[in-house]
Amino acid sequence: MTSQNEQATTSPDKKLWGGRFAESTAPLVEQYNASVPFDQRLYAQDIRGSLAHVAMLGRVGILQPDEVAQISAGLHDILADIQAGQFEWRLDREDVHMNIEAALRDRIGPIAGKLHTARSRNDQVAVDFRLFVKEAALELADLTRDLRRVMVAEAEKHLTSDGGSAVILPGYTHLQVAQPILLSHWFMAYAAMLERDEGRLRDAAARMDESPLGSSALAGTPWPIDRFDTAAALGFARPTANSLDGVGSRDFALEFLAACAVLMAHLSRLSEETVLYSTFEFGFLTLPDSHTTGSSIMPQKKNPDVSELARGKSGRVFGNLMGLLTVVKGTPLAYNKDLQEDKEGVFDSFDTCAITLRLYAEMLPKSVWNAHTTRAAAARGYSTATDLADLLARQGVPFREAHEVVGGLVGVASRSGRQLWELTDAEMKAAHPLLSAEVAASLTVEASVKGRLSHGGTAPERVQEAVAAAKAALE
Repeated sequence: MTSQNEQATTSPDKKLWGGRFAESTAPLVEQYNASVPFDQRLYAQDIRGSLAHVAMLGRVGILQPDEVAQISAGLHDILADIQAGQFEWRLDREDVHMNIEAALRDRIGPIAGKLHTARSRNDQVAVDFRLFVKEAALELADLTRDLRRVMVAEAEKHLTSDGGSAVILPGYTHLQVAQPILLSHWFMAYAAMLERDEGRLRDAAARMDESPLGSSALAGTPWPIDRFDTAAALGFARPTANSLDGVGSRDFALEFLAACAVLMAHLSRLSEETVLYSTFEFGFLTLPDSHTTGSSIMPQKKNPDVSELARGKSGRVFGNLMGLLTVVKGTPLAYNKDLQEDKEGVFDSFDTCAITLRLYAEMLPKSVWNAHTTRAAAARGYSTATDLADLLARQGVPFREAHEVVGGLVGVASRSGRQLWELTDAEMKAAHPLLSAEVAASLTVEASVKGRLSHGGTAPERVQEAVAAAKAALE
């Protein structure tokens, strides 16, 4: 088998930039320098940029109409070959840009060289990458919205269970039972996170909506080009305002990676809860067979691989952000070869976020919540203790005093292995004369949930309002 390095050394091609060089590039340098194994992914953006550039060169009179037509036709033919899997990517041609330009020269002859008039690889790669990242941000925003739509639908679905009442889940702090909440409230919490994630991605796309094409190497060009023309042709709002910044900055990629990192942090939290809730010990959630796997030795196993992988893959997305921050932190203006390291992390973060969002959008509607188990868990752990303290406070007892009284009752109950509603009348009155066994018995998880009527709370009315507002926003 011939290695990529051997292919490079046997190539007869002269470098398109090789005029001042008297010696051929060393084979190991070819291998180290080349980015085509990964940046060929930008072929569609590169050809779009070239088509916009050559059309503009024709409109301003730099190229003749027949030259524009020949170059454009050649580019379209190359695009068709790439899409058909019939294009030869060559390592000795370094990157996606030089592969396409050299192939264009092979097809139409020296006239292909006119395509590079008033353009550098520096602004070429910058515009290709901006196009990709902008499109990636908007695609992830749409996928985030799709998952958000699933979350809202699940919240609406679980506002009623088989028994007609909403599904109740124990709410936790410090992973200890805290207070009862509606399962729908839990879904709406993730819907709120995803709404912000979508907003970050769309904000990032809006901020990067500038075309660096025409910045040339770093200083602009003396040719009478029209940067507003190419920006509009490529779907950008405007050209970048400064040529040094246009070719030398990658904060648009950093912002995209940061939005991806926050999104994956949220999906990782969701994954952690999904893993926990689907364990035998919790028993809250049954994941679908289609999105779980088994064990090669233990036939009873049903492993939450999707959630575990999502939790694990968040680390690589965080690492991609830190990697690019480290790349750009010391690069002087304008372009430096360091910036070749900007793409693989972006591609990886986009791919990771996209498939994770799609998987959760598929998996959650097929998952089954075990309402009797979640309600029983919500009733344990003295989850209505705060309700008892609030009851005393409403009778005029200072809340701190009420807190201490109820804390003492929890101590009595826990030492005897009972719940608050199982304490005797005498025990309750001994703690405070306003309390009784009848009062304790009224502290159900349903009553607790219904009482949380503050804006954004878990009361059914508030959750119904939140679901309605979210559905309206999604529509």
